[in-house]
Amino acid sequence: MPAGRWQVVTVGRPADEVLPGGRLPEPLARLGDGVQVRVRPAPGDQGTELAVRAPDGRFAGLAAHLVGDDPDQVLRAALREVRQLAETGEPLRPDRPRVERFPGRGSRWSGGRAMPG
Repeated sequence: MPAGRWQVVTVGRPADEVLPGGRLPEPLARLGDGVQVRVRPAPGDQGTELAVRAPDGRFAGLAAHLVGDDPDQVLRAALREVRQLAETGEPLRPDRPRVERFPGRGSRWSGGRAMPG
C-alpha cells in the first residue's frame, strides 16, 4: 500500500504548547506508533504547523478498527482535536437542539417547530 498523505493543521500556539514536553497530545497518541508526526513553525510565525500521516496508509490494532476504509479521516479528526485542545483547552462539540417528545403527537424542537412522529 502506498504511503499515506500528510494531513496538516496550523495551531495558533507555540510548539512547546502543542507538544508539551515533546509528547504527542492524546488525540495523536491514541493512534499509536503507526503515525509519523512533523512539527515546524507556521508561515509568518503564526503558531505551529502540525503534520501527521500513516506511512503505509494503514493503522494497527484499535486505530485500524476506528479508521475503517479512510485513514485520512481519522488523522484529520485527531488534528482538529489537537488544535481545539491547544487553542481553547477543550474539544469543541457541536450544539445539538433539544428535542421534546410528545406521546402520540411526534416531537417538537425547542425552537417550536413541530416534527412528525
